[in-house]
Amino acid sequence: MPHLGLVTMVVRDYDEAIAFYVDALGFELREDTRVDDGKRWVVVAPPGSTETAVLLARASDAGQEARVGDQTGGRVGWFLNTDAFERDYARMRAAGVVFEETPRQEAYGTVAVFRDLYGNRWDLIQLHHDGAG
Repeated sequence: MPHLGLVTMVVRDYDEAIAFYVDALGFELREDTRVDDGKRWVVVAPPGSTETAVLLARASDAGQEARVGDQTGGRVGWFLNTDAFERDYARMRAAGVVFEETPRQEAYGTVAVFRDLYGNRWDLIQLHHDGAG
């Protein structure tokens, strides 16, 4: 059955992006392979994630550089699911992740919007166990 394998995140710098995703968000560095002309194939993913991961792709021209931090036009573009919201929220805040709001309860679960190091908006979310929403 098909599944989503990778999503691309355009970044300014490989190493600063790796540091943020690994140190602040707690992702695992799955691959960091030099390709050519200074390009690298860099893949990060939340621990235990088996299907979808993030490909960190350094901007290679002015058009791509302009999209860094605004890849979804200001909308929340990524949803980081957790099974322990308070733990992950506290860990991420301690690591310097900027949250736009305090956690809130919605019909589907607990959620708070945060920004990555470039300003892209994410939801940290813990869905209700009953699958509501």
